[in-house]
Amino acid sequence: MTDRISATHPLLISARRGSECESLGGADNAARWTPPAYLLERSPSWWAYAHPISVRVFEREWLINAILFGNYDRLRRATLEALGPDYSGRTLQVACAYGGFTPELAQRVGAAGGSLDVIDALPAQIDNVRRKAAEHPCVRATLMDSAALDFRERAFDRVVMFMLLHEQPEEWRRRTIAEAARVLKLGGRLVATDYARPDWRHPLRYLLPPALALLEPFALALLRRPIESFFAGAPLRFAAPHRTFFGRLYQLVVLEKI
Repeated sequence: MTDRISATHPLLISARRGSECESLGGADNAARWTPPAYLLERSPSWWAYAHPISVRVFEREWLINAILFGNYDRLRRATLEALGPDYSGRTLQVACAYGGFTPELAQRVGAAGGSLDVIDALPAQIDNVRRKAAEHPCVRATLMDSAALDFRERAFDRVVMFMLLHEQPEEWRRRTIAEAARVLKLGGRLVATDYARPDWRHPLRYLLPPALALLEPFALALLRRPIESFFAGAPLRFAAPHRTFFGRLYQLVVLEKI
């Protein structure tokens, strides 16, 4: 059973007050929803995601690009290309993303006559993606724990995780990957973009870990261990060469359900 936080947590109450409490195509009820415990109790980066005010601050592409050292557009394009060229059928985006990633994905999915489900465990993030995707009828945004997806097996043609895994402790990371594999069709594609261990000559190889230890401690595992170690045991295989960016600080993996 997934750990949950207290319904009286002040940030959760604040997030609910800002929630529209209605789905683009579902019936989730934010008034009764409690996110996984690690988000508001164990993650130092809660302030960037959980509160509606934080969303208004961080929903700026120039700021996201600065946080990613100028690599946001490059990573977004590479991730979308890895998902395509066929966007028909059902696509699942696990966790919302700041910036234009979801609207651009929705545009491609809609143009192909497909559907896009976007799930997240925070009401403020779901409200934000609903606003951004309001003009795309192919999108359904739903409150959901990535480690316990409320979808049937083999429901999706493709799944994408854009800068998600570094936000999760290891037990959630493994369960999230296992759930993504479960809901993928045979031959379906899973694309994940995230941090990686930079080249030994990269100046951020030594400067970044102390900053991550303070702000994003769960990300350190991705700098210390190959990402495929977290996919161990899942019915997935690499479907394309492992790509890295910006002196190997970021990585993109493409896997196939077997």
